[in-house]
Amino acid sequence: MFDLGKIQAITIDLDDTLWPIWPVIERAEKALHDWLGSFAPMTAALFANPAALRDIRGEMTHARPDLKHDMSALRRESIRLALQRAGDDPALAEAAFDAFFAERQRVTLFEDALPALEFLAGRYPVVALSNGNADLGRIGLSHFFRAAVCAREFGVGKPDPRIFHAAAGAVDTLPEFVLHIGDDATLDALGALNAGMQAAWLNRGDAPWPHEQEPHLTLTHLGELQDLMTA
Repeated sequence: MFDLGKIQAITIDLDDTLWPIWPVIERAEKALHDWLGSFAPMTAALFANPAALRDIRGEMTHARPDLKHDMSALRRESIRLALQRAGDDPALAEAAFDAFFAERQRVTLFEDALPALEFLAGRYPVVALSNGNADLGRIGLSHFFRAAVCAREFGVGKPDPRIFHAAAGAVDTLPEFVLHIGDDATLDALGALNAGMQAAWLNRGDAPWPHEQEPHLTLTHLGELQDLMTA
């Protein structure tokens, strides 16, 4: 049962919780391809289809399991491998990744995201908890967050309970006094439950809940949480 009175802090996912991620990735991959077309034309020609670059990335994921929690390093090294295979200079990987990464930070928030962040940050310490590589400073949202914990820096990702515990510890709070909000039923909601937190599953698409253990809340938009907290 959801217990509003126990909440002392909020942790919140980023990608697909505050903004849709796939339009962002598609634009970033186009920016990368455009950059390659200008500075590494052999690579651009060989990997004109973004799916081909994703295949390279899958190969890199298998070859470098040490990078599985570092999305930036994984993509950078995948670009380096693509450049090498196409006969272009692998040293261009850093600049090519920068072109991708700059576009990756150009997100379009869901309509309910900014009001929710303003509401929550005005009442609780809020911690970003993500497996991705969004840069809150570059996006312009860092002022809403007391801390940010990501898989790349922590070394493990959601749903591992340790990263949830680290997020609670970042604001000197025990997990039982934290509400985690996220869109992924397994990584976010079930992960939070197994870490001893309250879990709010943001189910924007009316998907069925896939697990036996139920979340404390199921939301179709973040405004519902505001309504519950001010009722």
